[in-house]
Amino acid sequence: MLEETQSSAAAVGAPAHAPPTVRVREVSMDFGTGSKAVDRASFDLSLGRFLTILGPSGSGKTTLLRMIAGFQRPTSGHILIGGKPVDAVPPDRRSIGMVFQKLALFPHMTAAENIAFPLKMRRFDPAFIPTRVRRFLELVRLDGYGNRRIHELSGGQQQRIAIARALVFEPALLLLDEPLAALDRKLREEMQLEFRRIQKELGVTTINVTHDQREALVVSDEIIIMDGGFIHQHASPALMYRSPADEFVARFIGVSSLIEGTATVGGLMLAGVTLAGSLSGSLQPGMAARGVVRAEQVRIARPEVSLAGCETVLLGTIADVIFEGERLLYVVEVPALSQNILVYHHDPESAAVFATDAPVSLGWRARDMIVFEARP
Repeated sequence: MLEETQSSAAAVGAPAHAPPTVRVREVSMDFGTGSKAVDRASFDLSLGRFLTILGPSGSGKTTLLRMIAGFQRPTSGHILIGGKPVDAVPPDRRSIGMVFQKLALFPHMTAAENIAFPLKMRRFDPAFIPTRVRRFLELVRLDGYGNRRIHELSGGQQQRIAIARALVFEPALLLLDEPLAALDRKLREEMQLEFRRIQKELGVTTINVTHDQREALVVSDEIIIMDGGFIHQHASPALMYRSPADEFVARFIGVSSLIEGTATVGGLMLAGVTLAGSLSGSLQPGMAARGVVRAEQVRIARPEVSLAGCETVLLGTIADVIFEGERLLYVVEVPALSQNILVYHHDPESAAVFATDAPVSLGWRARDMIVFEARP
């Protein structure tokens, strides 16, 4: 398994002078089950950056977040926040604000009282608290809602109160543990933009955990992808999407087709067909390989239309047409490959150009299919 991480902030576009707010060094968590929940994770996160840890269920992302928060102590390795080791520091002394999937707002308190609670617990000057609470109600665009009980607020409004409560005492670090998972899609997408706006306005260093790749791409300055306890890649959203470190990252981000064959100098060969692609890493011709091509990078046309600029051109038949609202996804059966290829429709002015069973031509450029070494 490839563990390619770009651990320095500079690698993902952070200002070179920005000191790391969070530094994770060779951190592991072993629950004694035969495999490590987190295995030698390392990364730096600079001041004011928004990092999302992305991965499937059981990848280790929540365990890593809980170790940063102080709820679990690493089996090995070290965590520093603000330049200071926190391995033995309890959660309430780490200057961390948290928002969970279960918001844990106090139902017997008003929205304003919920926001004020962390200030009272930290013994802020009582005369200062109302002004502070009003400021954060305005920040989350709920000024005028302070006297409402939690049950009088919508799901999105409750999310905003939870964010305000987590930030009102100005923590050094904000941790988000899938706080949007329970919301419907439309509200979740709206709150993703709100999270980004609030984080940018305050400049608070943030670590978000999610399994939602769209959320990760929308809100983040940086993304870490985990699976099986390992960090596969740490990069900016654009770099991760365009230059995945390995096959797992390429398949996890976006909608792609996977083609198995043998590496050649110019790409991939199977069943006597050569497909143009770019070899990754130390992959050598003759090795078992898998090519990954994203659905939006495949061009589609009628068989008689030339696909200029495409080094790979294949004939196929439309097996299915899937309407996704803003776009169409074609499932194209390609006899030469004995498999289907996924293609996003490229012409927004002519929806449903191809019907089921229609013959088509597919093509892509060599740079658009990345060929990885086939691993178990």
